[in-house]
Amino acid sequence: MDKKDIDWANLGFGYIKTDKRFVSDFKDGKWDEGRMTGDDTIVLSECAGVLQYAQTIFEGLKAYTTRDGKIVTFRPNLNAERMEDSARRLEMPVFPKERFVRAVLDTIKANEAYVPPYGSGATLYIRPYMFGSNPVIGVKPADEYQFRIFTTPVGPYFKGGVKPLTIKVSDFDRAAPRGTGNIKAGLNYAMSLHPIVVAHNEGFAENMYLDAATRTKVEETGGANFIFVTKDKKIVTPKSDSILPSITKRSLLTVAKDYLGLEVIEREVLFSEIGDFAECGLCGTAAVISPVGKVNDHGREICFDSGMESMGEICGKLRDTLTGIQLGETEAPEGWIYPVD
Repeated sequence: MDKKDIDWANLGFGYIKTDKRFVSDFKDGKWDEGRMTGDDTIVLSECAGVLQYAQTIFEGLKAYTTRDGKIVTFRPNLNAERMEDSARRLEMPVFPKERFVRAVLDTIKANEAYVPPYGSGATLYIRPYMFGSNPVIGVKPADEYQFRIFTTPVGPYFKGGVKPLTIKVSDFDRAAPRGTGNIKAGLNYAMSLHPIVVAHNEGFAENMYLDAATRTKVEETGGANFIFVTKDKKIVTPKSDSILPSITKRSLLTVAKDYLGLEVIEREVLFSEIGDFAECGLCGTAAVISPVGKVNDHGREICFDSGMESMGEICGKLRDTLTGIQLGETEAPEGWIYPVD
């Protein structure tokens, strides 16, 4: 299939309508067969559960054109499992894992003309999501839901690509202990909008959130997990029940251990110790891994040895290896790559 006439090399991280999207409805206690449609509009009651009580969850993953011209996606089974956890936490029906994966592959296939070519630096972003669709006025879960998947071609998440970022310590809390920080719910991201606007207005790329209980431990940003590298090249990543379990982070830790032979440590990370690390990166589906050069703590600057000019050595190797796996340049662990037939 011929590709769409898009300036792939200069794409930003924004929405471009593609041809098809998948839709399935939950009613009377069961999911229907689902359908592919060209209609990108959604018609809802003014009293729909999602509008009244924010009952919505989502996922994000990508499709790639590999070096040999095949279209693949990366570990969609893990997105399906994480969405199951999110659904249970918000009292929503689980969309079956096997159907989730099949729907992702079918939606990519239906929009293959929008999958950026190999070497362009762009990818096809895939957004599965679910929301309460029937009228709900009392505070309770909805009875009906819609599960949808749309796609959009995207470029780098952060402007400037992999140039080291300056971030700030936020005065706001991202998630409470025993709250919803460990699921991918829309409400978690809604509360991060004001803090990120504040950060951007002050000239920072992102926020570093500390734990809500003590404000002494590093948690994550509004949309990515942290990875730190010690001066003796060990990988350290924060551990907390209120951090979203990033599939990209999980994959990077496997890359660190099995491909680069590095020691990996998951533990609580005190904010007071971050100046001792040599490198810092933000990892997630959208960003892969983006280097952090500096953290601003209310005017006090904490600078990493890797500096502000380029990505540090270890973060660079992590990123290159993982993207090499995704693009078919490096052999992937079994079960990581799903071809689009």
